[in-house]
Amino acid sequence: MLNEVLKNKITGLLPTATFEEGGEWLNITIEPKDWLPFSQQLRNDSDLFFDYLFCQTCIDWKTHLTMVYHLSSTTHRHNIVIKAKLDRNKPEIETVSHIWRTAEFHEREVYEMFGVHFLNHPDLRLLILPDGWEGKNPLRKDFEDPINMIKL
Repeated sequence: MLNEVLKNKITGLLPTATFEEGGEWLNITIEPKDWLPFSQQLRNDSDLFFDYLFCQTCIDWKTHLTMVYHLSSTTHRHNIVIKAKLDRNKPEIETVSHIWRTAEFHEREVYEMFGVHFLNHPDLRLLILPDGWEGKNPLRKDFEDPINMIKL
């Protein structure tokens, strides 16, 4: 499906979505409160059928955090990128681990590295870092590690 056709379809599903122009894939910015119902539509709509969450990460802009989701339809062969701006002081967004199983581990990684709380996640705990690193969020720009002299 061409990006322009995807854009029209997505606008019909979520009129408040905004789009970034110029990329290979359609980049869509949404409000965090819209993420769960919108993700279900992306997965279940037969014209879209985004059945594969292949990348999920977070970006620290110092003033806010942005969640970034890369979705693909293995049936229709189209890709999109979804972005949601989060409050830096209380970053939270609904989990989509029940929609895309790959999100379960991606969300745990973002939780430990950036401190984003995924509401209703079935097992939100550290994934990679050892015990004692809870809440340190080493990929945030305000992270400081005086022992290893790291300051971002």
